[in-house]
Amino acid sequence: MTAHTAQTAGAERAESARSTPTREPVGDIGDLPWIEDAGKIAPPDARELSRLFFDRLQVLEEGTPAHQYARSTLIEMNLSLVRFAAGRFRNRGGGDMEDIVQVGTIGLIKAIDRFDLSREVEFTSFAVPYITGEIKRFFRDTSWAVHVPRRLQELRVDIARSKESLATQLDRDPTVPELAEQLGLSEGEVTEGIVAANGYTAGSLDMPADPADAGRRNAPGRTFADVLGGPDPAMETVENLHALAPLLGDLDDRERRIIDMRFGQEMTQSQIGTELGISQMHVSRLISRILRKLRSGMLVEE
Repeated sequence: MTAHTAQTAGAERAESARSTPTREPVGDIGDLPWIEDAGKIAPPDARELSRLFFDRLQVLEEGTPAHQYARSTLIEMNLSLVRFAAGRFRNRGGGDMEDIVQVGTIGLIKAIDRFDLSREVEFTSFAVPYITGEIKRFFRDTSWAVHVPRRLQELRVDIARSKESLATQLDRDPTVPELAEQLGLSEGEVTEGIVAANGYTAGSLDMPADPADAGRRNAPGRTFADVLGGPDPAMETVENLHALAPLLGDLDDRERRIIDMRFGQEMTQSQIGTELGISQMHVSRLISRILRKLRSGMLVEE
């Protein structure tokens, strides 16, 4: 089939799609052809029809049935572009194919809303970068095992490229100062990026803690879960002391002295009474009152 014959056949198919509606459209769609199932139109016909729909879309008032019909039909007719772009990420991992197609469709919609026929650029050439960019953004935002700032996500890519380039030149792995010089960053920023890169993937807690056991079946060695530390019981005491310190500062001199003698010097109530010249019963009431005040303050702090 010659190029002229193919072009003529494509034009005839597109004209047939324009002039042969299969059912009555809902709402006023103006002079646009009614297409029953835009998703079943072959790509060559979709390209031909897309020019017509883009031409009309530019003059239609937004929000009208005709505008909505033209826009939704353009989306359905060009979903093959999304499937084509999504196929390149099939083996990328980190996302279901259906999710990738949905994300790519967002890029297609953005391309349709921003396309202008006056640029004399094929819509396919204009749309694919939008679709691909949206899919790449999806992987960048969802494939990290630990969430890190986008700045560090992008820095990880730059460090990986520079590391590969310098390793080729130096015939060894580059150092942090060499990477910093290559990227025009400080050593601290490069170190931060390297540390953040560890959050891209996460290992299982059931992995052997000793790398030497990783390649052996039925290895009796301990896993990472076995060597995880537990909560330190002394931490609660430290937290309580930090909360108690400002409350002790709010006591008057006499109250602080009583607390120090009772709990710091571990004096008995009788000894405290003798020291202060008061009865043991009075000391007991004072200590109870001070402790209630401190306990109340601790509850407020929590």
